[in-house]
Amino acid sequence: MSSSPIEKIKELGLVFPPAPKPAGVYRPILVVDKFLYVSGQGPVQNDGSLMIGIAGFDMNADEAKLAARQVGLTMLSTIMTHFGSLDKIKRVVKVLGMVNSTPDFGKQPFVINGFSELMADVFGKENGIGVRSAVGMMLPDNIPVEVEAMFELY
Repeated sequence: MSSSPIEKIKELGLVFPPAPKPAGVYRPILVVDKFLYVSGQGPVQNDGSLMIGIAGFDMNADEAKLAARQVGLTMLSTIMTHFGSLDKIKRVVKVLGMVNSTPDFGKQPFVINGFSELMADVFGKENGIGVRSAVGMMLPDNIPVEVEAMFELY
C-alpha cells in the first residue's frame, strides 16, 4: 500500500520554506474543475530569501538542480498554504520548468529533474510524473529556476 503525500513528506523529513506572497497581480493557485494550477514559483529558502544565480555562469548544473528541488518545496508550501492538504492531489499533470541560464548551458532538462524527482518522491512515480517542458530564459530577481505546474485533484 502506498503512502499518502503527507506521510511521504514525514518519511522523507522534508522541510518547507514559507510560501511566497504574490509579486504581482495574479493568484498563487487557482482551482478549475478538477485541476489545481500553481503560478510560477521560485526557489525560496527556509529563511524566506530567494536563491539567486545563473546556470552556466555562477552556478553549475548540480547547484541549479538543487535550486529546482527547492522550487518544488516552495510549490508544495504554496499549495498547503493556499489550498490545504496535499492528499487532495491525485497527480502531477503538467510542469513548465524555466532555467535562468547562459545561451550555451543546454542542461535545462537535467536541472528541472530536481523538481520532477521531488514530485515523484512525494506523489509516487505513477502520479508524480506528468508531461513537462524545460527551457532556458532570463528570470526575475536573478533566480536560477522558476516552475509552474498543473495538478489533477481527487
